[in-house]
Amino acid sequence: MRLIMLGAPGAGKGTQAKRVAAKYNIPHISTGDIFRDNIKNKTELGIKAKQYIDKGLLVPDELVVDIVADRLLQDDCKEGFILDGFPRTIPQAESLDKALMSMKTKINYAINIDVPDENIVRRMSGRRACLNCGATYHIKYNPPKKEDICDNCTRELVLRDDDKEETVLKRLEIYHKQTSPLIEYYGEKDILITVDGTVDIDDVTKSIVEILGA
Repeated sequence: MRLIMLGAPGAGKGTQAKRVAAKYNIPHISTGDIFRDNIKNKTELGIKAKQYIDKGLLVPDELVVDIVADRLLQDDCKEGFILDGFPRTIPQAESLDKALMSMKTKINYAINIDVPDENIVRRMSGRRACLNCGATYHIKYNPPKKEDICDNCTRELVLRDDDKEETVLKRLEIYHKQTSPLIEYYGEKDILITVDGTVDIDDVTKSIVEILGA
């Protein structure tokens, strides 16, 4: 079971990737986590990536693919994996296909969590976070007991810059330009699964599992 999780920022792909990984006992591979691990452990690839990150530059596609491919060669990926946050562009997807081909394997399904932009803006701009203990809330879906006060440590909750409407709209613009073409890319390969991401979290998971099989 070799899977890719697609979806706009705020669509819930990270949550679903973790659930699917747990259901099928395969590793949930987030590119952010791989980068942090490589940099922390000062691997050859991590040192190369850090040179770009420290300069505020994007890590080149070739290096990103090398880091992901290196992770996919580890023993826990033998029975499958789910990629979250990668690929982000068509060139990355093409490079991933080549890397997997050299491993004599391929992606089985690309799962697209479909959520309209207006839902995402509403969803993300309603988030509130406690900068003290890290707890997160939503003013509509998961409100704190006392308005703008953390249930755990009673500190004031804030709207993070990442969740402000103008930031969310900018992230969605980049997503539609760079990443949403992957939906067509995997559709043409006949491995695309699209599920409604506007329904309850449990129902999204259920839809994915029904398609993948028990």
